[in-house]
Amino acid sequence: VFIGLGVPLYQGYGLTETSPVVSVNTVEHNIPSSIGRPLQGVEVKIGESDELLVKGDSVMMGYWQDDEATRRVINDDGWLHTGDKARIEDGFIFITGRLKDIIVMANGEKVAPVDMEHAILEETLFEQVLVVGEARPHLAALAVLNQKEWEKFAADNNFQDAEKHSEQVEQAILERISDALHEFPGYAQIYQLGIVDEPWTVENDLLTSTLKMRRNKIQDTYQDLIESLYKK
Repeated sequence: VFIGLGVPLYQGYGLTETSPVVSVNTVEHNIPSSIGRPLQGVEVKIGESDELLVKGDSVMMGYWQDDEATRRVINDDGWLHTGDKARIEDGFIFITGRLKDIIVMANGEKVAPVDMEHAILEETLFEQVLVVGEARPHLAALAVLNQKEWEKFAADNNFQDAEKHSEQVEQAILERISDALHEFPGYAQIYQLGIVDEPWTVENDLLTSTLKMRRNKIQDTYQDLIESLYKK
């Protein structure tokens, strides 16, 4: 939006533990979807599970009087584990997710739910989506539908509003999801869907103040629904 209005944005990235700036875009070198290139004197690399690691004089020596916490985030070679997933292209860093958000399925496959959710949300039928499946044999999703798009979808498919939570509607919507995830591997597909009527908001404590989903809170709130999906 800002770029379309002629207002340039220069994203950067930093942590309290790195004093705080790690990387930044500049006027001369700017890729808006990236967090820029590392500052002079800052080293970065991609570690296990695509985690962004940072090293340099700006990285903290450790947490005050907490050696155990320090050892958890800074390895013996001095690399700080950021907890963020990333990739590096031509020196520019792109954040792709959080390690804590990774779903490990029962078969050991690892899935980045955020990537799947973004793909599903390209389909205008969906307002909000949460992929679940930790330690499960397959993935499922909770979804809040866009009301206007749902009404159009229902009319096009001869569904009544009262059928919104029916198995027939679920299967029809799962086909939309399958189309949205056509570039994902076979294990990264949605096999069950739970439709949620109430949007996730800051007011009901299911979104943070920065409008990010409280993943654990949402799963706790709809635990019974999630369990029912895996009993089908």
